Amino acid sequence: MSKHFQKIFLETDPFTEILGQERTKHQLKSALLMDRHVIILGAPGIGKTTLAKNIARLLPTLTLNDCPYHCDPESPLCPECKTKKQKTVKVSGEERFIRVQGSPDLTVEDLLGDIDPIKALQFGPTSIQAFTPGKIFKANDGILFFDEVNRCPEKIQNALLQVLEEGKATLGSYTVDLPANFIFIGTMNPETAATEKLSEVFLDRFDVIHMTYPETIDIEEKITVMKGQRLDVEFEPELLRMGIYFVRLLREHKNILKKPSVRATLGIYERAQANAFLEKQKKVRPKDLSDALISVLAHRIELKPSVKYLQSNEEFIKEQFNLFAAEHEELNGGGGL
Repeated sequence: MSKHFQKIFLETDPFTEILGQERTKHQLKSALLMDRHVIILGAPGIGKTTLAKNIARLLPTLTLNDCPYHCDPESPLCPECKTKKQKTVKVSGEERFIRVQGSPDLTVEDLLGDIDPIKALQFGPTSIQAFTPGKIFKANDGILFFDEVNRCPEKIQNALLQVLEEGKATLGSYTVDLPANFIFIGTMNPETAATEKLSEVFLDRFDVIHMTYPETIDIEEKITVMKGQRLDVEFEPELLRMGIYFVRLLREHKNILKKPSVRATLGIYERAQANAFLEKQKKVRPKDLSDALISVLAHRIELKPSVKYLQSNEEFIKEQFNLFAAEHEELNGGGGL
């Protein structure tokens, strides 16, 4: 796939869905040009999944077999295509974006596939007909997006080691040839406790690319307006900017361990509009914004142990916003909590 990316990456910014994050984009382009598997490390709600989907849209449309596993007509992978000829269809890059959610319940069989005992009796335990392919096959010539890879059990890591290194996997006594021509993009949330620690040998198969919160308030404001839902009420830019600024100040607060994500900013933007709409107002007032804060922010932060035993998240948000409102005239007239 690297040859396909060479021309695209020398043109204008191909990652149109992500504003800012120039260093992250550069690192990602560099890795993709050399067919490197990557893990994007960053807080929740900053666009890791959006970035991965953007890459999928850059992939070329291919002519593949009309099967669930996107088999190459010249080199089929799944049992159905190996045993009989299939008609071909055009398959876009987006259709070859396969998402796997990291979870303690995820099994090797979910990911790689399994031997069907009934078909094994009928066709033999080592026959291709007895094998039911897993999700990884659907990522052939595409992207296997593994969300929150550090939440999967250790046995999943071990199974992926062989796949990433050799393009093969062993299921019981059955060795399955797997497609080696997919891009593996994993994500990790550094503030989330892992189900299993990622082993050194597993991490050694990847380049880790860091992704941050929006670099500036201007970028975050553009993201909010672009991604957020709109109602037929006016939201003055100065008031919106105050709401975003408050969220950004919380991220920097010394007593907060878990920081509010961009989803919090979007939540304030949307809920403030909804509050104004329900009050039959034509534009958002400071009170509409402040009334949304507790519901949107309180569960999205975690206080340091020395603080959370003295006050709740709700009390902390109220205290911080009242201090903030007292310093900004834009929030006068109903801005406090």
